[in-house]
Amino acid sequence: MIVTTTPTVEGYTITGYYGIVFGEVVSGVNLIKDLGAGLRNVFGGRSQGYEEELVQAREGAIAEMQERAAAMGAHAVVGVDIDYEVLGEGNMLMVTASGTAVQLAKA
Repeated sequence: MIVTTTPTVEGYTITGYYGIVFGEVVSGVNLIKDLGAGLRNVFGGRSQGYEEELVQAREGAIAEMQERAAAMGAHAVVGVDIDYEVLGEGNMLMVTASGTAVQLAKA
């Protein structure tokens, strides 16, 4: 399935719109990753634990969005937007992917 941030897909014509689709992931950061990130905050550097959690959450949200679009019969999701939020006391991450599910035909 084609997933793009653009409103169109080069080489294709949009022949049908199925509506907005979403994928959501709420992910808790475990204590060890939280401690590692705290040390990085004091001493500087990148938090590999948080970065890995962020990548997994984003990929999960996109995959869920694709599954929902496919269930509608869509060939692609256009106009994709990814949003990130911190929930609770800062130890929960929510990633939301949204876009428009469409049907395509070769131009």
